[in-house]
Amino acid sequence: MDFLIFFAAMAALIYGADFIIKESERIALHFNISHFVIGATLVAFGTSLPEMAASMMASAQGKSDMAVANVVGSVIFNITLVLGVVFIMAKKMNPNRNLFALDSAWVVIPVVIFFIMVQDGEIGRFDGILYLLLMVSYIVFLFSSSKEDLEGEIDEDLAKEKFNWGKSIILLAIGFTFTIGGANFVIESGTSIARDFGISEWIIGIFLISLGTSLPELVVSLVAVKKGNAEMSIGNIIGSNVANFSMVLGGASLLNPLTIDLVATKFDMMIMVAASLALLFILANKLYNKAGAIFLLIILALFIQNSLLAV
Repeated sequence: MDFLIFFAAMAALIYGADFIIKESERIALHFNISHFVIGATLVAFGTSLPEMAASMMASAQGKSDMAVANVVGSVIFNITLVLGVVFIMAKKMNPNRNLFALDSAWVVIPVVIFFIMVQDGEIGRFDGILYLLLMVSYIVFLFSSSKEDLEGEIDEDLAKEKFNWGKSIILLAIGFTFTIGGANFVIESGTSIARDFGISEWIIGIFLISLGTSLPELVVSLVAVKKGNAEMSIGNIIGSNVANFSMVLGGASLLNPLTIDLVATKFDMMIMVAASLALLFILANKLYNKAGAIFLLIILALFIQNSLLAV
């Protein structure tokens, strides 16, 4: 029964996030914001809502392992699984934006700050405030570094559509209801599954929950590539990872300080660093192709093997 509740709740969580993503993109496009900025802000924040809801719910219930594991696992899956699949599926990706020059620091900075913060075994409320300030800094950076507008990129159907604030607000409210409600049941059923099978909350968080909450990023990125918006798919992942560290960990740690066992989670932390460095290498060499995909999927395979052995 717990498995049925878990998957039903995960579906509600992702379905709610989809509402939020679509309405956020509609609002942004009507205000003439570039595809990369949409991908790295509104869409990235929207696809990070499942992680945020799940981690904040876990933190509120005193489940630090699950809250932190969800973020670490989501960052790993976002880079290795999502971008790996995107690079395989995309016929050709030539982003106009110089991603390495402009955005590579945002792949590394949140990870470096994370490791500095957890040296005492805890992410406290002050750390959470600093992470939220990092999010503000990222948003300011994006809008100041992206001067291009959306001329020639606006979806024709969307351009003809009459914008309706009332409809958007209602759909956003439905999305938030599904997302928050789904997150609550995901955490409760996930905890029950862990207890029944003797699996640690860290493994449930880093594998099951983080994989499920990474599905919106995968779907959105594939749709973006199908429409020829390579910048949105890559921007979505970079922005989602910044949001996972800053908004998700930051928000969760404000509810309750998050404790971390660095020794027990050493391998997963190493995989997260390896995935981030791999993305940095791909941006530097513009390996937006099957070679880059294989690179990322090898790291994913190592991560999955270790997670399954730990069960």
